[in-house]
Amino acid sequence: MPLLTLTSDIGEQDYLVGAVKGRLLCINPDFKIVDITHRLSPFNYPQAAYVCRNAIKNFPEFTYHIVLVNLFESKPEQLLLAFHNNQYLVCADNGLLGMILEERPEMVLGIPLEKTAIKNTLYCMDVAAKAITQINNGAPMHQIGTPDTSFLQKNPLRPTLGEDWIEGQIIFIDNFENVIVNITQDQFEEQRKGRRFKIVFKRDEVIERISGSYADVPQGEKLVLFNSAGYMEIAINKGNAAGLFGLKGYNEASQQVNSMVQNRLFYQTVKVFFEQ
Repeated sequence: MPLLTLTSDIGEQDYLVGAVKGRLLCINPDFKIVDITHRLSPFNYPQAAYVCRNAIKNFPEFTYHIVLVNLFESKPEQLLLAFHNNQYLVCADNGLLGMILEERPEMVLGIPLEKTAIKNTLYCMDVAAKAITQINNGAPMHQIGTPDTSFLQKNPLRPTLGEDWIEGQIIFIDNFENVIVNITQDQFEEQRKGRRFKIVFKRDEVIERISGSYADVPQGEKLVLFNSAGYMEIAINKGNAAGLFGLKGYNEASQQVNSMVQNRLFYQTVKVFFEQ
C-alpha cells in the first residue's frame, strides 16, 4: 500500500484538493493519502521548502511526497520524481526541488507530459499517480521517464554570515504567529563559537539568551528558542510575535514595496551579533 503525502498552496475553499485525491485513488485505490498542508502562501518558495523539508524527514522510508506548488510557473514539459534519503518527491520542474533538499538529489527522473494534453492540476496528478504506481510495481526507471534529466535549480534561502554576526530571513509564521527564521541551531552554534550574543530585530528589539520553552519567560514576554525542526523561532509567551512586532515572511515582505503599508513598517530579517 503506497503511502503518499500531499502539500500544496491550493487552499481548501473549493473542490480541487478533494478532486486531486479522487484522481489519485482512481489511478490506484491502494494509495494511502496523508495531507501535510494546503495552506502554503502562493508562490512562496522559501516557505514551501521549509514546510516540506521538515515534514518529509519524519515519514517512513519510501514514502511518496507530492508537492503542488506553482505548478505552472512556466509551460510545463515534465514533472520531476526524485529519490533522496530513502524518500520519493514529486513536484514541478520549477526550482523548488533543490530548495527543499538543499542539495542535489541522489536520483531524479523526468516524467514527460504529453505535448497535446491540457496541462492542468488534475492531469498532472494522473501522470504522477501512474508513475508512482509503476515504480511501486517494480518497473524499470527508463520505462517511466528520463533518468538524470536536467531540471531548473534555484538556490535555497540561506543566512548571511560575517565574522561576528549572522543574518537570517523570516521564512514562516505559524498559526500562533510565532516567527521562524532560516538560522538553524547548528549554524548558530558554529558561528557563535561559545561567545555571548544579541539577537536583534525590528531595529531595537533585543534578546540575549536562548530559551528552552515558552514557559521560560513570563506571559507576554518575548523569547527566542530553537523549534522541533531545529530552526530559530521568535515568540511571545501567550502572544503573537508577528503581529506585535510587525514581522512578515521573506516572500510576503518583499512584495510590500519598501514595506510601508497602512503606516506600518514590516520587517523580514533578524540579525545576531556575537561579542568580538
